[in-house]
Amino acid sequence: MRLAWFSPMPPVPSGVAVCSAELVAALRKRHEIDIYVDEDLVSRASGADSAHVFVSRHLLHPYDLTVYQVGNSSHHDYLWPYLFRYPGLTVLHDAHLHHARAASLLRTRRAADYRTEFAANHPDADPGLAELAIAGFDNHLYYSFPMTRLAVQASRLTAVHTEGLAADLNVELSVAAVRPIRLAHGQPVSDVDAHTAGKRLRARYGIADEATIFGVFGGLTPEKRIPQILESVKAILPYAPAVHLLLVGAPARHYDVAADVHARGLDPCVTITGYVDSEDELTAHLAGCDVSLNLRWPTAREVSGPWLRALAAGRPTVITDLAHLSDVPSLDPRTWRVNRGATRGWRLATRPDLADCEPLNPNRDRPDPVCVSIDILDEDHSLRVAMRRLATDAGLRVSLGSAGRQYWAAEHSMPRMLEDYERILTEAASRAAPRVRLPAHLVTDGDVVLKQILEGFGLEASHLRSGTANAWSKL
Repeated sequence: MRLAWFSPMPPVPSGVAVCSAELVAALRKRHEIDIYVDEDLVSRASGADSAHVFVSRHLLHPYDLTVYQVGNSSHHDYLWPYLFRYPGLTVLHDAHLHHARAASLLRTRRAADYRTEFAANHPDADPGLAELAIAGFDNHLYYSFPMTRLAVQASRLTAVHTEGLAADLNVELSVAAVRPIRLAHGQPVSDVDAHTAGKRLRARYGIADEATIFGVFGGLTPEKRIPQILESVKAILPYAPAVHLLLVGAPARHYDVAADVHARGLDPCVTITGYVDSEDELTAHLAGCDVSLNLRWPTAREVSGPWLRALAAGRPTVITDLAHLSDVPSLDPRTWRVNRGATRGWRLATRPDLADCEPLNPNRDRPDPVCVSIDILDEDHSLRVAMRRLATDAGLRVSLGSAGRQYWAAEHSMPRMLEDYERILTEAASRAAPRVRLPAHLVTDGDVVLKQILEGFGLEASHLRSGTANAWSKL
């Protein structure tokens, strides 16, 4: 199959870029793929072309399918015009796109277009809510109104990274064209290599050998629940004085994490590393920790890349109990019982194609937990209970890490993602482009100025376009 692939690529500092590069490399064994990136990144993205040349290439030799890797960040702004004009497979890495789309439109003074898109995406909402974002009062609005409907309706097929989210979006948007596709992220790390990474990490940052290291990875924002984590560290120090917190990532502009650490008197037991730009270094930092904290609230209903990396490295993890992760078997620290994955289960024990993976518990009704999950309504209490026990119970850390690594191999390794992509690509290519009414600015040819110039010469743009098409066809 011949594919046009729209996605940010390395060196763009995002998990989507890294994942996309690895995925394309694997898919090229069976498909011909052209990568299209933002014009400004062409010189740095190896093997990629500017999206500007896509139209002429597609005109000369039509692609079987266009694939759009879409996330809630400005790195994806460039692909939006193509997504609506050349419908294909849209892979949503976030089920909320409001932050990025609003920023793109309002930054370029397109408030009228933003109002139109908000109303089309949320026809049951008061259109006056759009004025909140235009006036700068946007944060809660963005999380409450995802602005995903138009992208889904305009695509031949849409893919998301959990079964629960696919089912929810099909109901929410009254469609039947959203499919689950597993996300592969991370590299397996053996216990021996993790031990070595831990020794190096302690030596590098001057952390005591006896310390239990909790790690937070990615952008250091309040949404990662860092203030709550710091409070928990402070609360458990009398019971686990050797606890150390490692914050690995770039500090956010709107949150002074260093000042927050200092205000709580936690400087001796917290290390802020800054941004780690090497994939190998990031894996080494993650593998060297004893526990990975992957909390998120509010959520854009994404699957955390650092969480998957931690599972691959055999690290015990703590996550927020989110609806779209309801199939993940986890421990509730209030009872220390499995509270997820018990009804729909884990595919590892039920799918014939995963026979090469050993079931965790073939003689049990409930799957072994692969993480600890925190109820956001009981966050302060549950997080302290979880961190206190994980800081002092090495046996629990080992069992969670082992179960997590097996879960990752069964659900989030590259062979599993490729299996899903092959199926989804075939289905998407076989589907016709949907007929849906979209706001005019999303499907216009963008030739208003050209038309005005041609009118001065008594010409029409349609004649020019047909002539250009004929000229290209003769090349």
